[in-house]
Amino acid sequence: MKLEDTKISIRLIAGVTCVALLTSCATAPQTARGPEYAPTASLMREARSANVPVEKRAADYLQAAAMTAPLLGTGIGTPACETYNAACGELTVLLRSSEGGQLWNQPMTFAANSTTYHLRLEPASNAVWAPNYFATFVPADQIKEKLIRRENTHEGVGGALVGVRKVNPPEKFAPPRGITAPVTATLDFHARDATLALRRPTKQLSATVQGKVRPLAANFSAPLSYYPPPANLMFAGLLGGFRATKYPAPTGLYFLQPYDPDRIPLVFVHGLFSTPFDWVKTINGL
Repeated sequence: MKLEDTKISIRLIAGVTCVALLTSCATAPQTARGPEYAPTASLMREARSANVPVEKRAADYLQAAAMTAPLLGTGIGTPACETYNAACGELTVLLRSSEGGQLWNQPMTFAANSTTYHLRLEPASNAVWAPNYFATFVPADQIKEKLIRRENTHEGVGGALVGVRKVNPPEKFAPPRGITAPVTATLDFHARDATLALRRPTKQLSATVQGKVRPLAANFSAPLSYYPPPANLMFAGLLGGFRATKYPAPTGLYFLQPYDPDRIPLVFVHGLFSTPFDWVKTINGL
């Protein structure tokens, strides 16, 4: 079954042992990157340095993406495409998280060496997330898959991210760690004007990028793995079964995806002496 064809939405999960799902901390290991485009190596190295001002780092990412965007037609997985994808994703994470988000969702101008780029965010549409919908973004390749052996991924262009929506006061049915969804960040250039789009690969697995329809890079398993399991699933299930009144776990239903009226809600309820994580592989398969 193709991911783009499924009409099922995994929305809610219930159980007395949800505390493990909701309160554990995710790990963010450094993963090996693919070969990068050599002419942009110094730009990407500087852009990734925490010792460089945010504006300069953003400018470096933009310049690296602008240099590799015209080369996307040479094929998915090439060094130029790998660099373009990394620049798009890492720029998105940087701008959303730096300086309290003050650089986010407003027209921005960045100077890279002798080149000035004007950046804006693409507004919401059916296949593009609203810029302010998610509070944070996490690179998909930095989320460790603990229970899923076979990831649902899609090769293409753009930075594969996990968008995390977490607001205060919390929304109904929202897990304390937030609601997650796959996001693909792309950059389009028209001379020195750049547009950053937060695309929805669950709606469309391809998009027009740099004037041509291209497949989008996406990781559909990473949003589910953002909720890490407890260290010992069997012990957590037994504790919830034998000491249910003593186990400090919030009982209820929780969204695992942003609400989508076009999809069919599916409710998963785990049994006694088990945890919500018993459904992870099933949800990933669906």
